[in-house]
Amino acid sequence: MKQNKINYRNLGFSVLFTLICLIFSLIYFEKISLALCIKKLGIPLFRLIVFISIGLFAGQLIESLGWTRQVAVLARPFFRFSNLGNKCSAAFTTAFISGASANAMLLDFYEDGKISRMQLFLSNFVNQFPAFFLHLPTTLFIILPLTGKAGLLYLIITFLATVLRTSCFLVFGRLYLKKHNNDQIQIQADPTGKDEKKDISAILSKIKLKLPSRITNIIIWVLPIYTFVFILNLNGFFDYLNKSMSHFITLTIIPVQSFSVVILSFAAEFTSGFAAAGALMNAGVLSMKETVIALLLGNILAFPIRALRHQLPRYMGIFSPKMGLQLLLSGQLFRILSIIFLGTLYYMVG
Repeated sequence: MKQNKINYRNLGFSVLFTLICLIFSLIYFEKISLALCIKKLGIPLFRLIVFISIGLFAGQLIESLGWTRQVAVLARPFFRFSNLGNKCSAAFTTAFISGASANAMLLDFYEDGKISRMQLFLSNFVNQFPAFFLHLPTTLFIILPLTGKAGLLYLIITFLATVLRTSCFLVFGRLYLKKHNNDQIQIQADPTGKDEKKDISAILSKIKLKLPSRITNIIIWVLPIYTFVFILNLNGFFDYLNKSMSHFITLTIIPVQSFSVVILSFAAEFTSGFAAAGALMNAGVLSMKETVIALLLGNILAFPIRALRHQLPRYMGIFSPKMGLQLLLSGQLFRILSIIFLGTLYYMVG
């Protein structure tokens, strides 16, 4: 278990590095202003830290009050089957509300020695399932009006890909995390199979002792990484990367008719890609099947870059740079492989 001591020295270095980057950017980059920094950096950072803090607090409170089984009740059969346990199931339930809070809970359980590294990784991958539904209301009302049946097929394929990889992770957990050897850590922490209930004042004192240092250690990484990615993004680094990749890949694997769809998916938000796909399909340039394939290709090619742009600071900040990068890249790899597999099936039999 890590010491509950705030590292003021590293926090000072983190704040100093962030301030130097911001001052340099304000002086030398015309696109960056103080108002923009507050709107696009300050507010999102504050919101992220709040959600991380909520996740850490909720994880410790749920565990201390013995509510782990109650919170995990909905997904308990699946997590029992996969040997991931109630703590990972509780984080899965939390992921339907906030991915950052769920990841903070997993980190807290891991640092306290209540779940293993493999459990943390598998749980993070499985949490892509609630993440799909977390963003579904927004994407649903963008995709369907613009692309109709093709957009619906696209959503069905991406959902089935999510179900496929989630099932694979659960089966892997079943085979790898064997019950008789499944986290001696868990057995030590909970030998009777029941969570120990404690006095509320003792619980709050324990949380008060641990929470500030945990949050501070996360801020030390989140602050500079989030700021650095913000500066790169505002100066067009990720747009340049998107366009460079799209020009290379579209000339080799994507049909010429789908060229503009994928380019727009790269260069702008997905809304532009879906709008272009719908227009080309309605004009008869693309068939419905070609439109679905083009949208899947746009998802495969564009989403990893967006993940690096939006999720990299969060993952590296919450889990530490090394573990966060491993989680993000491996999670994206599994996501891409599942979409390629089902997209290929659709192409062959659809």
